[in-house]
Amino acid sequence: MNSDERRFIFQDLRTVEGYIDPPDALVFKSLLQAQTASALGGGMADIGVFYGRSYFLLQRFAAEGEKVLGIDLFELDPPADGSLDQYRRFLDNGQRLGQPVDEDLIIRGDSTRLNASDITERVGPVRFFSIDGGHHLHHVMADARLAMEAIADHGIIVFDDTFNPAWPEVTVGMADFLRTHGHNLVCFCMTKYKTYVCHREFHAHYEHVIANAPDLRTLHHAETQFLGSKIARLHNPMRRRVMYELMVRSGLGNFSERIYRSGVKDSTEDIVTM
Repeated sequence: MNSDERRFIFQDLRTVEGYIDPPDALVFKSLLQAQTASALGGGMADIGVFYGRSYFLLQRFAAEGEKVLGIDLFELDPPADGSLDQYRRFLDNGQRLGQPVDEDLIIRGDSTRLNASDITERVGPVRFFSIDGGHHLHHVMADARLAMEAIADHGIIVFDDTFNPAWPEVTVGMADFLRTHGHNLVCFCMTKYKTYVCHREFHAHYEHVIANAPDLRTLHHAETQFLGSKIARLHNPMRRRVMYELMVRSGLGNFSERIYRSGVKDSTEDIVTM
């Protein structure tokens, strides 16, 4: 990982309000760059843009000429301090990061009312589809079907907030979707916050990527089973999480990325999820 990539993941993304943390950002980066290296191109899609943290991550690691589509209701109320509303703050974040948003590739609406053609006509078959929209069962099932119909053969679907007790219907929806389509789609990786899915014929390929990605080596890799497929369960040691947060909150954010290159080993009690 070069210095520009480190700065983007560990510093720039922290300035965008959102929920994707460094370990998952590194998983995104590793998968996207592996796809590019293997000429597995295509568009990208992000349901649930919020203020753009995952959107700008996809945009940053898209190959030349690839398009990123963002989908969100953008209906959050403006802050009480009178600052920009959600959509304007999203656009402002893009300008500030040097990644201006192509507004022709933003759908301000309900993702559950879209068809796959609404996506593929804008960005082509999707190679990476992030789902972080509505967290009730009907939202998850509709977004999962949309992603399944829009992804390329080598496409990846990422479900956010799986196994989060605050949003139990996300877990139910994701599991029901995979049970229904398990002949075709399987999980290959899990973190604390996200579940990564691909077509069955690409399972071994992405399993190999996760196992060998240089940026993921300091995470603990545990093999497990989920709905009949072998997956990599990635853990972030507690000591690293605490050290990272302390450095960021102490104004040492410029050095915080070193925590993820340090090779900190986890003890039995440290093996907790990211």
